[in-house]
Amino acid sequence: MTDTDVLVVGAGPVGLTLAAELRRHGVDCRIVDRLSDPQPHAKAIGIVPRTLEVWDTMGLVDRVLDEAVPHLGQIVYVDGKARPQVELTLPPEVPYPFATLPQCTTERLLTEHLARFGTEVERPVGLQAVEVRPDAVQAVLAHPDGRTERLSARYIVGCDGAHSLVRKAAGLTFDGDALPELYMIGDVELDWELPAGYSMRSVNLDENGEMDDMLVCIPMGARRYWLSMLRPNNSQATPAAPADTGTDTGARTTTTAATTENSRTTPDDTTLGSGSGKGPDLGQIQAVLDRLAPEVTTASSLRWSSAFRTSHRLVDRYRNGRLFVAGDAAHINPPIGGQGLNTGVQDAHNLAWKLALVVRGLAAEELLDTYHAERHPVAQEMVNRTVQHARNVRQVGSGPLNGGAQAEMMLWRQAQLLVSYPDSPLTAAQTENRTAEAGPAAGHRAPDCRGLISDLAAYPRRLFDLLRTPRHVLLLFAGPEHASDRGAEQLEACASAAQRAAHGLLDAYFITGADVPQDARPVGLRPSRVRDAAGEFRDAYAPQDGEAILIRPDGYVSGRFHPATPERVAEHLRHTFV
Repeated sequence: MTDTDVLVVGAGPVGLTLAAELRRHGVDCRIVDRLSDPQPHAKAIGIVPRTLEVWDTMGLVDRVLDEAVPHLGQIVYVDGKARPQVELTLPPEVPYPFATLPQCTTERLLTEHLARFGTEVERPVGLQAVEVRPDAVQAVLAHPDGRTERLSARYIVGCDGAHSLVRKAAGLTFDGDALPELYMIGDVELDWELPAGYSMRSVNLDENGEMDDMLVCIPMGARRYWLSMLRPNNSQATPAAPADTGTDTGARTTTTAATTENSRTTPDDTTLGSGSGKGPDLGQIQAVLDRLAPEVTTASSLRWSSAFRTSHRLVDRYRNGRLFVAGDAAHINPPIGGQGLNTGVQDAHNLAWKLALVVRGLAAEELLDTYHAERHPVAQEMVNRTVQHARNVRQVGSGPLNGGAQAEMMLWRQAQLLVSYPDSPLTAAQTENRTAEAGPAAGHRAPDCRGLISDLAAYPRRLFDLLRTPRHVLLLFAGPEHASDRGAEQLEACASAAQRAAHGLLDAYFITGADVPQDARPVGLRPSRVRDAAGEFRDAYAPQDGEAILIRPDGYVSGRFHPATPERVAEHLRHTFV
């Protein structure tokens, strides 16, 4: 017997997302954090469209939209002269834009969301040691009253940052390096008249065309901005400490936290400081504004500041047996485009449903290997891309989204809408070549669409409304041929076989085209029928009559089957379910 199914270590955005998703999937978990209270700092603020889609699936997005601020684009100045403005505009079929939200607010919303499932963060509770056994993991937890608790869990997930004890206990390497630039950041209010919702980037170039001074201001609300600045060489801020590679070269099964608990944040990490006096004061920030701001402005209401050196690191594996890592415990990168937090949230979203199926005995242990197979390449690409942008920024004054033929593709990549798992063991092989015009291929993100009409609702629905579930979803497209009784029976047989293969953890829907009469199929049969009245499903997915589209709980297309047969759909689901 174990005390809990999953122990989540670390209650930042990644750990909170993971715990909330485990609870939504019906899994028992505990989440601990060594800090007495959440840190009240902005820290990571960029929220990309794909993360908003994840929070939509979780049932959290409405709260986020109430508190986030749109990030519409960037106003660029080089040597005091305006350059072409960068617009962060996506097509209207993408439901959410870029946004900014202080990390402290993100953590509050996620904590409140988790509490709806009856789970609270245990603070201040520190992980002291980990011992891996064949059938469980033993964790030693230190409580604030001096009590030591030995906890047995089936799995432990380290969301405990760049100096992760869980990563060290798992024997994972964390290779990388620090970049030479030193930065300062500050959370202040500015009294200028720049357009709301736009960030501002101003740089000065030296005689070689390389950047020698920089100011970036990102909006967080009415006159509130997150400022990033190059740190002058003569700054009196604390110099960067030697980098901790996070590498554990011994084949150990027990690790103690004595040397890591108080060094979780160092100046050479992208995990930013805690405002402990290392960052700039208002006078230093004002001096940068006086040099680089496009109009006269005064900084006030300094909430927090820090000084740091950017690092990039990546684990060799996301899993070792019963130990997993996610977020900063698995990858750190230059904070360009707000990619780190968003990648970590999606790590957690990917892992949660897989852990849930294994814990409930509905999937084999091998399913958990797909977490590394899918997420490690995503983190590798993200780290490489942000490092390249950080190195190029000295030569390219307007940054990574400065126009050109690849600007649109780069925007989609920054939005994390191009993340895909085509080579995953959970992705069905394609029976035909699919282009972008033919809809999402297996392994790709399932796009939203609107204008869906069900038999029992007088109002249109979104496809994301159907996907807001911890289950797989099977969409059966019934055009004129399969809207007949005989064709409907064939698709109903596919739905029944799929539900049996998924142990009932699957929702199925008929999608009929606008050209199919509403009375083409008897009302009241199952699966439920949804009518593509606006044609957006047809445009987004380009379905064929009689095709089945299977979507995973994390919103990725698992397989497309045409013609859909019960045998093909059920056989594919057996790659996930036992």
